[in-house]
Amino acid sequence: MDYFGEHPLPGKFGHFFIVLSLVASVVATFSYFKATRSKNNADGGYWKKLARSAFVIETVSVVAIFSILFYIIHNHLFEYKYAWQHSSLSLEFKYMLACFWEGQEGSFLLWSFWHCILGLILIKTSKQWEASVMTVVSFAQVCLATMIAGLYIFNWKMGSNPFILLRESGVLDNAPALHVNFDVNQAMRPDYMASIKDGNDLNPLLQNYWMVIHPPVLFLGFASTIVPFAFVISGLWLKKFGEWTKPALPWALFSSAVLGVGIMMGAAWAYESLTFGGYWAWDPVENASLVPWLILIAGVHTLLIYKHSGHSLRAAHLFFIFAFGFILYSTFLTRSGILGDSSVHAFTDLGMNWQLLTFLLIFVLPAFILFFNRYKEIPSIKKEESASSREFWMFIGSLVFFLSAIVIIAKTSLPVFNKVFNLKIAAPEDPEFAYNQIQIFVAIIIAVLTGFTQYLKYKSTPTKFFWKKIFLPTLIAVAFATLVIAFGSIDYTKQGPMYLGAIWLAVACSIYTIIANTAYIWIGMKGKPGLAGGSIAHFGFGLVLLGILLSSSKKEILSYNKGMPVDFGTASKENSGENLTLVKGLSMPMGKFDVTYLSDSAHPKKQQWYYKIHFKSRTDNEEFTLQPNAFVNYKGNEGLMANPDSRHYWDHDVFTYVSALPNPDKQKDTSTGCDQQG
Repeated sequence: MDYFGEHPLPGKFGHFFIVLSLVASVVATFSYFKATRSKNNADGGYWKKLARSAFVIETVSVVAIFSILFYIIHNHLFEYKYAWQHSSLSLEFKYMLACFWEGQEGSFLLWSFWHCILGLILIKTSKQWEASVMTVVSFAQVCLATMIAGLYIFNWKMGSNPFILLRESGVLDNAPALHVNFDVNQAMRPDYMASIKDGNDLNPLLQNYWMVIHPPVLFLGFASTIVPFAFVISGLWLKKFGEWTKPALPWALFSSAVLGVGIMMGAAWAYESLTFGGYWAWDPVENASLVPWLILIAGVHTLLIYKHSGHSLRAAHLFFIFAFGFILYSTFLTRSGILGDSSVHAFTDLGMNWQLLTFLLIFVLPAFILFFNRYKEIPSIKKEESASSREFWMFIGSLVFFLSAIVIIAKTSLPVFNKVFNLKIAAPEDPEFAYNQIQIFVAIIIAVLTGFTQYLKYKSTPTKFFWKKIFLPTLIAVAFATLVIAFGSIDYTKQGPMYLGAIWLAVACSIYTIIANTAYIWIGMKGKPGLAGGSIAHFGFGLVLLGILLSSSKKEILSYNKGMPVDFGTASKENSGENLTLVKGLSMPMGKFDVTYLSDSAHPKKQQWYYKIHFKSRTDNEEFTLQPNAFVNYKGNEGLMANPDSRHYWDHDVFTYVSALPNPDKQKDTSTGCDQQG
């Protein structure tokens, strides 16, 4: 049957390139494997040439899939489920790329795209490591290709195809008027497209500029973790246990830097688009990205230890296996639907849980088996490191990072434990404090170590030399920290005096690492920043840590209810006493401001409301208008969602979001709840 208004050609091309990508990745994997195992240079060269050709074909296929899918979205071809489900006619052009990231298929495609780019670079640069490293990368491409294949094998569906038509997806099964008769098993009406006027739109939470740039950067970080992992596997496979560390180090630094930037971009998006109102909410999806980064940092430091002293080679192997393993585990967590009740930005279940779990196990289990089989063959220095050596304390820091990651992922995996072991362990009432009360001590230890370790030498450090270098920076840090704690009004009293003491100590230690590393650039590196990469990174870490501690201590509720209370219901986490009800045109005091609800507008289809809230200071001439909005999430079951707005200052923000709305079907008043935080 011919269907009026359909454009089947882009989908047919898309299906073709998906199959071509899968076949090419299999050929590349097999050919690189044969090249690695070949004892004959001529045979090895033949297999390597074939593998390169296959990988280039795979890259072209992935780019083609990406381009065709964007063409479908950009041209509003709503006969395709992906375009209908994730876009709309009213969507701005800049958010059309964000449609890729909303769907699982598009995010897998982005991941695969970055693997292609990294693979091409590795082909050009990895020289004698090309065949073994690219075997691992190409095999990962096989796994990712299966995620978007949508092929049926003995009634089992492998992956989810982004080019499936809307009428074939089952979405319209409950619309009998679009079928030939009222039996939904019958064919669709030839003119069914006349009834598809618009798409389902992009989730309003994702309609933010951060979501255009954050996912590509984050997925580049995810994808790049496979490179140091592949070097580890190559070293174990070929029994070149120390040689892999030199080419792997730049990739490990690159991966940790990009993944760190991606995580920070995500935190910025969450601050602007969610009601977290802080730097980090310990959301499960946030944690799933943070854990691999922490282990990557541990791996980088053990590589540096091995480079300068020969120690920690076994630990370096282990950390990079764990880092990539947790990338795959985080993929399972965020895409299996298991975090649907505990995270606002996890993916929904597409029925690929076993496939995701296989993706994890097919890499992690062989890697650990290979590592433990080769464990005794991996060189290790029998002599223990001296407690006065730089490598000793660098290893302690790496171990602290790793243990911190394990604690975080264990808490994050609570829904998994409940499901697998049929438990009913409840999440903590205050999840942020549950994490912070442990991680604050991690911050203290790491801050101290990043402060003084730079002043130690590898292998051994004379005591007089160390104290001569470290004494003045330590004295300055102690004096400055004392002033900040004494006059900085750092308040965490609601968590108790012990926690407050830990915060004060963490503030002092973060100041110490800032001053100590600044001084080391001049003392140790003689004012040459080009040679002081470690000190600059540690200086940045100290600034971030200090900013986190000070901003959290300064969080102050401005919107204490002085008027009409709002009942948020038992399921809400909102506190009625901390939410001020505003009436249009009526000024209300809030902190030093008089706040007036000026006007509102609505998007009827999206059930989205926009507000203008005017702030005028009673103590000076400052005044400004914030424009938060709120919506009923028609793409999920989350109920009322809010997009905050903020007034930014150099030392604080005024953060506001809409926490309650009147039901337009039941009320005709213009009241709205609004929560302000400074």
